[in-house]
Amino acid sequence: MIRYDLEGRTALVTGGASGIGLATAIMLAENGCKVAINHLADDARGPEQVEALTARGFDVISAPGNVGDAADCARMVDKAAADLGRLDFLVNNAGTPGTRTTIAPHELDRLTEELWEQVIEVNLLGVFRCAKAAAPHLRQTGGAIVSVASIAGINSPGSSMAYGATKAGVISLTKNLARGLGPEVRVNAIAPGAVNSTWQVEWTNEQRASSIDKAVLKRRCEPEDLAEVMVFLLAGARMVTGQTVVVDGGLTL
Repeated sequence: MIRYDLEGRTALVTGGASGIGLATAIMLAENGCKVAINHLADDARGPEQVEALTARGFDVISAPGNVGDAADCARMVDKAAADLGRLDFLVNNAGTPGTRTTIAPHELDRLTEELWEQVIEVNLLGVFRCAKAAAPHLRQTGGAIVSVASIAGINSPGSSMAYGATKAGVISLTKNLARGLGPEVRVNAIAPGAVNSTWQVEWTNEQRASSIDKAVLKRRCEPEDLAEVMVFLLAGARMVTGQTVVVDGGLTL
């Protein structure tokens, strides 16, 4: 694995208390970065992870806040930047499927207004809100943004068509944020495939087995697989912007 010298650099990772977000926060910290871990205010995993990582010698702080709420999101980003002392990297990882079980494309009646509102507020508007709030800080440091899209935004049904639509929006937003924030700030995204992580969708054993069988590399992604690519897009990849990198073990092939 490539090592980076990130001493003196800082990052805000949204949805950083578990899964892909936590793996990314840890990998950034392992490379010397000071990291603000965002989590919902009532999610005990946030303070628990900050305490555990601090005990391991990592420089991490808590950044409670809801990216699905416009005012709270802006407040959270500005406070995190102030607490960190500067902001070099933003990881837009926070997201929600809005459902506990998969919703097939023909099950239109299950796609309620409430589900649409929730996934749009968090998955799409949350990414824009964080990027907008972070932009002045990132411009000062010549920073970078990486957002988490999904193969559901490209050519996979995902947990629902609503979720897929928001992730397709993240891919489009990534291109336009790259145009709007360049040349000072680079903006990219990753599109994960099936991931072994704590997620709100209860995948069946058959669905899990199918995702392994269909993948060229014959396994599901681990959170660290995604974190490795995100850290590269943040700390390396100096001539890459506006791109979405598919990280799915060849599932979509």
